[in-house]
Amino acid sequence: MRCPYCGSLDDRVIESRTMANGETIRRRRECLSCGYRFTSFERVDEKPFMVVKRDGRRQPFDSSKLSKGIERALEKRPVSASRIEALVNEIEDEAIMHGKTTREISTTELGELVLSKLHELDKVAYIRFASVYRHFEDLNEFISEINRFGGGKE
Repeated sequence: MRCPYCGSLDDRVIESRTMANGETIRRRRECLSCGYRFTSFERVDEKPFMVVKRDGRRQPFDSSKLSKGIERALEKRPVSASRIEALVNEIEDEAIMHGKTTREISTTELGELVLSKLHELDKVAYIRFASVYRHFEDLNEFISEINRFGGGKE
């Protein structure tokens, strides 16, 4: 690390201390050329996980938006808040694993992931989410989605 006093690149670390829940390391250094002591900070520079919109725009993944959509679909359904939180965490983990190499996921892939989890959890919430996500235009599209559950008998 370049000494801020003399510009030399020769230094030694005198002390290291972990800070901010292990996300940052503070290092006290001493320049071997002039003896000047200075502090440096080290942290992982991680590329944010992105969501690719249908029109190609990219925006950072926001778990609160995911949570709001799921909560809206599960409104007045017999599902506890802790189960909803666990569901959001499951979906977020799967989305990140899905986009592990590219650090991004499309809204289509994310929506299908939410639909599959809601289908397992609550059929009414699934239909609510699908009606918004798939942009049902008329009653026939809505009915055909319900019939996918086995002739509308559920």
